[in-house]
Amino acid sequence: MSDVSLGMPSLPAPDYPADVRARLDADADEVIARYPDSRSALLPLLHLVQAEDGHVTRTGIRFCAERLGLTTAEVTAVSTFYTMYRRAPGGDYQVGVCTNTLCAVLGGDAIFDELKRHLGVGNGETTADGKVTLEHIECNAACDYAPVMMVNWEFFDNQTPESARALVDDLRAGRPVEPTRGAPLCTYKETARILAGFPDRRPGAVEASGGAGPASLAGLRLARGEGAHRVGPPRTAPTDGGPTDGGPGQRQTSEEGEG
Repeated sequence: MSDVSLGMPSLPAPDYPADVRARLDADADEVIARYPDSRSALLPLLHLVQAEDGHVTRTGIRFCAERLGLTTAEVTAVSTFYTMYRRAPGGDYQVGVCTNTLCAVLGGDAIFDELKRHLGVGNGETTADGKVTLEHIECNAACDYAPVMMVNWEFFDNQTPESARALVDDLRAGRPVEPTRGAPLCTYKETARILAGFPDRRPGAVEASGGAGPASLAGLRLARGEGAHRVGPPRTAPTDGGPTDGGPGQRQTSEEGEG
């Protein structure tokens, strides 16, 4: 008997059809070969079955367990621990709105509330057309572009309720959507296959990934412009007219001179 509230699968789970199983076995062989200990391949294999099914199914759990010599309980424990693994079917586009402190005060809460109203769904729910699953995210690690959304883990920076509404409308209508930075957008299943470790073969996708954006490097540019590079605690103001003392480990910059 299954306990749905705990996310535990009923057993035994059915296997994949023979043609699907053969294809996944070939992919799994490639993934497992990357690791000296086969059980280390569990995370990418979970992404692989998500690329097939759109979420971690009972059949996907059985597949991972059989390929890695694990129990289905062990696979289930891992798949329910990490939030990037879905436990139920979802949309083609996972739309995450950051509601952590900086994004929230700059408009993240307003964006999330607007999308819930506009899409008619709650947190973790999917639109009736199967296109968009909405979720709030605690941090997208992009505070310098707040408020930030992610669609299938690609960044959409400096959002407003209006731009967020237009974005999900475009996704549902099948219109082209370009992330603010990073690789071109693809579907959830396509993203899962990339996360499983299979290269994105679309022309220009790897080159488009790039590095840190301009806002992320603002502090570095400012430091270089001022010629400041300081190690250790900041200098304290003198109280007796003497020189400032930065304390142990203070290093002078080349502009300040040595000695």
